Amino acid sequence: MTLYAILMPKPGSGTLPQAVPEKFSWFAALLPPLHALAHRLWDQLVLFILGLAAIVVAQPFIGADAAVWLYILLALACGFAAPGAQRRALRRRGFSPAGHRFASDTDMARLAALETSA
Repeated sequence: MTLYAILMPKPGSGTLPQAVPEKFSWFAALLPPLHALAHRLWDQLVLFILGLAAIVVAQPFIGADAAVWLYILLALACGFAAPGAQRRALRRRGFSPAGHRFASDTDMARLAALETSA
């Protein structure tokens, strides 16, 4: 069972509620730019690119091994920050927080949100 943050759309918009899992995202950790593009997380994409650029610029001064470890830390930070970034992006798109639900998958969390809102 996973804890999901439920975000409800504006009334009358015709879209379904969104469920964001409150857990580490392996997709975001392994492929940060693709995850950001897939979920339209432009702020996270810009921060990742800036962090990567900082690592590339610092690499001659800190060494290749330190640069690799810094990249691993940056990727892990993206994995841990992914749920929060998704919630913030959905709020900017007009969704409002509607609590949390435990469910076995995203569809069950959305269904539980629809049942309690009706």
